[in-house]
Amino acid sequence: MNNQYYFFQLSSFLILLAFGIQNCEAVQSSDQVNWKAVPEIIERIQKPNFPDRDYLITDYNAAQEDALPAIRKAIKEANSEGGGRVVIPAGEWFSKGPIHLKSNINLHLSEGAVLKFSESPKDYLPQVLTRWEGTEVFNFSPLIYAYQVHNVAITGEGILDGNAKNGFGTWRDKQKPAQERLREMGNKGTALYERVFGLDDYLRPSMIQFFGSSQILVEDVTIYNSPMWVNHFIYSSNIIVRGITIESYRLNNDGIDIDSSTLVLIEDCKISTGDDSIVIKSGRDQDGWRVGRPSEDIVIRNNYMEGHNALAIGSEMSGGVSNVFMENNILGEVLSAIYFKSNLDRGGYIENVRVRNIEVEEADVLLRFSTNYHSHRGGDYPTLYRNFIIEEITAKKTRLAIEAVGLAQLPIQDILVRNVTVNEAEEVQHINNVTNFVFENVWVNGKEVKLTQH
Repeated sequence: MNNQYYFFQLSSFLILLAFGIQNCEAVQSSDQVNWKAVPEIIERIQKPNFPDRDYLITDYNAAQEDALPAIRKAIKEANSEGGGRVVIPAGEWFSKGPIHLKSNINLHLSEGAVLKFSESPKDYLPQVLTRWEGTEVFNFSPLIYAYQVHNVAITGEGILDGNAKNGFGTWRDKQKPAQERLREMGNKGTALYERVFGLDDYLRPSMIQFFGSSQILVEDVTIYNSPMWVNHFIYSSNIIVRGITIESYRLNNDGIDIDSSTLVLIEDCKISTGDDSIVIKSGRDQDGWRVGRPSEDIVIRNNYMEGHNALAIGSEMSGGVSNVFMENNILGEVLSAIYFKSNLDRGGYIENVRVRNIEVEEADVLLRFSTNYHSHRGGDYPTLYRNFIIEEITAKKTRLAIEAVGLAQLPIQDILVRNVTVNEAEEVQHINNVTNFVFENVWVNGKEVKLTQH
């Protein structure tokens, strides 16, 4: 067993010893304190600020059949002069390869602008440093990529079209051999310079990715047809995602992935995807422990989500997730509405999560705590789940209202579910190996529900 993990197991035991027995009053008191943290988190987020200068790509001889050379020139000049807006005007534009952002750049898509990306994987070489499903790797460049930049944005009312249908979008069924090889490299600690993947490996890139960056704004744009994860924030901080629209329906098309990142506000977005709408992650298994960077201090509010899972944490969360606040969100038809997921490979922790004021049209499972998420590779590293308050939730219809299945060796602990109403459910609850689970004013199928553990 990895020495890092011995330390994790000892830490988990000490946490259990110190906090494992809490009563409902203690949880409620913690709730009152923690919701007060939301304005404090938002106040701490440093917003980007740009000089009042525009760099129109048409001033750099942009061609609609390939605007990328002009976009690169505009970004380079704006960066060298201290920053400003690189403007893509109204019209249909094509980018034959990735856009790499620099510090102090606001990539602005004017109303009526459509920027469509090449569907040829060759155009996204050479490889760049990224994280693929929680493991570090050199792989295809994301379509828009920002590496270790500061004070950066993507804004405007235009459209970004990933155009993935006939290129990267065909790769998922071919990726398994490389996927397994990369995961084994992460587990063994293979040197990063040896983790280089390319055309014959079929690992799709994210659409937009910020890596090791800060003071980030993504606002108002509409995003279609991504190769894989749509907005991916890795090792980044001071992030605002506001008012964007996402329509991307392939499996693995997560809408917004917060990955080992901190100080985040996601608000007023409309997300319709083929996978998790908004999900918080922090690395996979041994590679996640090696990096050891949690995601924390995250506010998710006033969004609309539909299509697949909605609000999720995991499954790649081995670096830990804490201090997450989700409120005032509306969900259409989804699979799992509120979903915490891990397995015995992951280790790590999920703690201090607050959810309130959620309206759900229809969900397969309304509230779900899973410790046996698929793709388990045979590890024995339980995840610490601790300190959740879920309240003021209404749902019209679900198959299963509440599922929380912990592990005998490390039960899920300290969950308060209160003021929850489900109009129609086929099953009410499936609960096992949870300590200090409290139902308070929970109604399903017109009847008040009392907790039952199996």
